[in-house]
This record gives sequence, structure tokens and C-alpha cells, in this order.
Amino acid sequence: MKARVLALGVLAVLGVCDMAAAQDKPVELRISHWVPPTHPLQKALEDWSGSIAKASGGTIKATIYPAQQLGKAFDHYDMARDGIADVTYINPGYQPGRFPIIAAGEQPFLMTNAKGGSQALDAWYRKYAEREMRDVKFCLAFVHDPGVIHSRTKKVMVPEDIRGMKIRPAQATIAAFVTQLGGTNVQAGAPEVRDVLEKGVADAVTFPWGSIPLFGIDKVVKYHMDVPLYVSTFTWVINKSRYESMSAAQKRVIGDHCTNEWALRVAAPWADFEAAGRDKLKAEPDREVYAISPAQLAEWRKAAEPVRKTWADGARKARVDPDAVFKELKDSLAKYKAAY
Repeated sequence: MKARVLALGVLAVLGVCDMAAAQDKPVELRISHWVPPTHPLQKALEDWSGSIAKASGGTIKATIYPAQQLGKAFDHYDMARDGIADVTYINPGYQPGRFPIIAAGEQPFLMTNAKGGSQALDAWYRKYAEREMRDVKFCLAFVHDPGVIHSRTKKVMVPEDIRGMKIRPAQATIAAFVTQLGGTNVQAGAPEVRDVLEKGVADAVTFPWGSIPLFGIDKVVKYHMDVPLYVSTFTWVINKSRYESMSAAQKRVIGDHCTNEWALRVAAPWADFEAAGRDKLKAEPDREVYAISPAQLAEWRKAAEPVRKTWADGARKARVDPDAVFKELKDSLAKYKAAY
């Protein structure tokens, strides 16, 4: 008798849940990103949105728009803010000075790997996301595997080699580094990089390994400095009005998919993809993947110190203590085993 009562109780609860799901209004999310549909990020977004659809009982569905179909890479934060898309993938470093806190993660020689680095960045930035990205609902943050300098003209061994070069930087911090070293920055979104290199508008690019062949850049570069120079920070953000229009149950589903665990799930396949790209390029003939000496690395670290100061000045303008903020990030990186 007790078992029957318990079973009836479970069925009643399930019935209430089914009724609640049935009462939720359908939500169609437009998810926008700017990399090719062959990029690992596409599969990550498919898995993420598919999990949301299942968890919401099919009331939240999504259509993914890759390769800048809804707007340029540089515009994706504003696209989420303005409702051009409901969920967007952004590189905060594409807009210098706009997001000074998360820019701490762009500092050279900071992270060794994307998996721990993504968890560390996401865990650390949640404290600051609301004040820095207040126009949208923050979902999660992550990084790609460390990128390096890829050149079509010469080996870049020491900081002095940057002088006079035209370089497409990955983000604002690397752009500042290039300028400081006497180079010239060439602004271009990732999909346009091959074109600017092929035309001689740029001599080199800072990019992660696997994305070099993905974007066809391997056809126009030959020299690859094999040292973890930098990462780019990324976030997924959601249009606030779209989120607020959801039911309480639907909001819980979104919350369950905007977690540190999902930051790792998004980053991990991409990290493996980028790491495999290094091995692929290294195995190709007529290509030079080269190491630098400890003394040369020390030169690079010394040369990067003014970039850290520039970041700190920007963080102070955002009314945070740069020393405390940077220590929190480094502590998080140590916790997740991703500190350089």
C-alpha cells in the first residue's frame, strides 16, 4: 500500500512538471558566432543548445548562425545587447578598453593550457561580469589554447624582431604589446586574416595552432614560434529581454547551462583541436616550428612588463584594485593547474 502511495505521489509530481513544461511558452533562440561551421565551437554550441532543449522539455529551441551571418565578429556583444541575436560568442579583446577587467586574462605568458585556464577564468570572472557586462546576461567564459606568432616573412626570436613588422594581433593586449615593441597593428577579424596576410597587408599573426589550417592561414605563413605567448578570452552572453521573458523553469534550465562545468565542456574539444594543429604543422615539410632559448624567453617576459602596467591603469579606471584582481586570477589559475 505504501509503495502504491509513493508511486502515485511520484506520478503526481511528474504530472505537475509536465503540466508546467506544457504551460511554458516556446522560446526560439538565435545563437550567433563568427567562426566557420567546421570549428569545434559549432559542435559545442550544438551540444549546449541540444541539452537545453532536452532539459526544457522542448520549450527552448535554438538556431545557430555561424560565420558572421548575423553580424561582424567585432559587433557580437552589441548584437546580444540590442537583440539582433539572443546568444552570442564574443571576444572582449576585439574592443580595446571596453572590458578592462576580463582583459587581465589576455596578459602574455599567463596560462599554460585552455582546459584549466577556462575553468579558472570563468570561476574568477563571475564576480566581475555583472559590473562589466551589465547590458547582457553573462553565461560563461573560456579561453582557447595558447596562441603564438606565425609569420610569413621571417623567424621571430626576440622582442626586437617585432620592430617594423605589420602584425594582426589576437586581441587588444597583444595589440598594445606589438605597438610597444615597434610593430604596426593590422586589425582584422579571424575570418579575414588569410586575406590580409596574402595581400601583404600583414607580415604575421598571433593565433592558436589548430585554427591556422582551419582558416587557411597555413597557406601563407611559414614560421611558427613555439612558446605559449597568450590566450584570448571569450564569453557567451544572452540578451536580457529574451532571458527575462522566460518562465522560472526555463530560467533554471539556462542557469544550469551557464556554469563552470559547461565552460570546461565548451573549451575542452577546442583545446584538443588546437593542440593537434601544432603537431600537424610541425610534421609538414618546408615549414619551421621553432623553440626559443630560456634567455630569449626571459627577454620576452621582461618586454611584456609595461603591458601589465597598461592593463593595471585601465583596471583602476574601472574602479577595481588591479593587484588584488590579478592575484585572484593567478590564484584561480593555480587552483585549476593552468598557471604559467
